[in-house]
Amino acid sequence: MKKMLLILALATVSFANAQKGTILVGGNIGYSSQKIDRPISEAKTNTFEFSPKVGYQFHDNWTVGAELAIQSSKTTNGGDESKFNAYKYGAFVRYTVPLSETFSVFADLGAGFQNQKDKDYEDGALVSESKADGFYAGITPALFINMKKGFGLNFSIGGLGYETLNFDATDTDVRRFYFNFGKTVTIGISKNF
Repeated sequence: MKKMLLILALATVSFANAQKGTILVGGNIGYSSQKIDRPISEAKTNTFEFSPKVGYQFHDNWTVGAELAIQSSKTTNGGDESKFNAYKYGAFVRYTVPLSETFSVFADLGAGFQNQKDKDYEDGALVSESKADGFYAGITPALFINMKKGFGLNFSIGGLGYETLNFDATDTDVRRFYFNFGKTVTIGISKNF
């Protein structure tokens, strides 16, 4: 009887977590709005972010796939306006370790290309425009909570990464290394098919 219960428990754990040969679909979405009241003018910034992922689980612990991130921001300050658009597209590999029927931990290693475009307007007229291209790489550990039927929530509290941007108009090169554990929190949704 004990062997039967152990086999049943192991089968449930392996079924509850993603299985070899399944497709992973997931991502994050975010929106923020900030308003600053000043005596002379009012500044307002709206930012939207969307970062989907699609992967194939070729092993019980390993998933490989493609990722995309889109960010758009608009700032208005009196008659002045700034627009910012950024895109990241690349690949990721994920290693997952099941802790129980409900919980798993995983780490995503992602890398790819990125570009961004900035435009500044004064009284409706374009006064400056810049474009930048570069690459990114990062690792993000996270916690997966299995909700039901392959649906789950992903919780991350930061990561480690490196990125570059080369601006065309100003010949400026930007390199950024970040280590932000505990500084950012993201919550995402995923589904295994």
